[in-house]
Amino acid sequence: MDPRDLAAHLERRRDEFIDDLSEMVNTDSGSFSPSGVNRVADLCEERFSAGGWDVERRPHEPGPGRDRLGDLLVGRLAGAARPRILMIGHMDTVFPDGTASERPFTIDGTRAKGPGVSDMKSGLLFGFFAADALREARAEIGSLTYVCNPDEEIGSPFSGPIIKELASSADVALVLESARGNGDIVSARKGVSDVLIEIMGKAAHAGVEPESGRSAILEAAHKTIAVHDLNGRWPGVTVNVGVIGGGTRPNVVPDGCTMQVDVRSPEEPTLAEAEAEIRRICESSTVEGTTAVAEVRRWHRPMEKSEGTAKLVDLARQTAGELGFEVRDTVTGGASDANTTAAAGVPTLDGLGPVGGGDHGPDEWMDLDSLVPRSAMLASLIERCGAIGGGP
Repeated sequence: MDPRDLAAHLERRRDEFIDDLSEMVNTDSGSFSPSGVNRVADLCEERFSAGGWDVERRPHEPGPGRDRLGDLLVGRLAGAARPRILMIGHMDTVFPDGTASERPFTIDGTRAKGPGVSDMKSGLLFGFFAADALREARAEIGSLTYVCNPDEEIGSPFSGPIIKELASSADVALVLESARGNGDIVSARKGVSDVLIEIMGKAAHAGVEPESGRSAILEAAHKTIAVHDLNGRWPGVTVNVGVIGGGTRPNVVPDGCTMQVDVRSPEEPTLAEAEAEIRRICESSTVEGTTAVAEVRRWHRPMEKSEGTAKLVDLARQTAGELGFEVRDTVTGGASDANTTAAAGVPTLDGLGPVGGGDHGPDEWMDLDSLVPRSAMLASLIERCGAIGGGP
């Protein structure tokens, strides 16, 4: 159907969208605040029920010593047998409790502001409003599964395996993170690995016999330089020592130190090479008598632009043109649930929420003028993505 008809419907609900967004943004829902995430989940569950979705709510069951996380929601809207569309948004933010009261939802000209307004409570709402527009227009679409994720900001440890399982039976994945600040949608994302380096030395009295000690912190300083020297070795690969901790007292030569390293790459082979090089750095020491062990924890594999994703980009461009604006695609260094679906071999397009920026900071914003055209583009993509493959 003509996406301009969908835009007209969504324009009539614009004020309603803003009111609902205000309620969500003013609800603290940091990843480690399960009660807050579940309040957002309650709002999403109400929307599923009102829209005729079948909804499943899965509580998190933490293992020993693990933090409890919020509930995960899976909504299913019956349609044609194919295409099978997987849509993903997340309910959590990076902000601690109390942030919403300190800087609540506000509107400044054409920008909405507040914690999570761009990342990604506006995109989360997009999924519901787009589906409502299609349902009320009686558009014919494939089967639609919508995952509301409670833990994306910490790498989706709970929801990731569930998303991977759902992706195994999907033809297309649409991820509703915000578009970039310049309006670009996202067709590729870097993969991310966390490397934990544990350095062991020997303790000694720092004033009486420092020569008897073997400083783990000094060795960590050398390794930090060696690790950062990897930046620029491979195209697009970034390496950052983000956290270092060690020692017990100023007058004790430290016998232990840990380093947390962030490694990102746009391609699987260079990500593996960077991981291997960090392991090699840990095989030898500059400070005699110290040893190191590196543990690589793979969070997200690279989201590389596949042929199917390229077709989705072309379809988004065509749809945007019919709506009167241009859209381009880009690669970004941040990871999302799109990495999971792309790694599962599903044509995936991300950045399908409104235009926004300043994520994870006090100046986070979302462009109100992008609400209607971008949500109409999403609705049209849901209707048209059978053209990508897996259609009737």
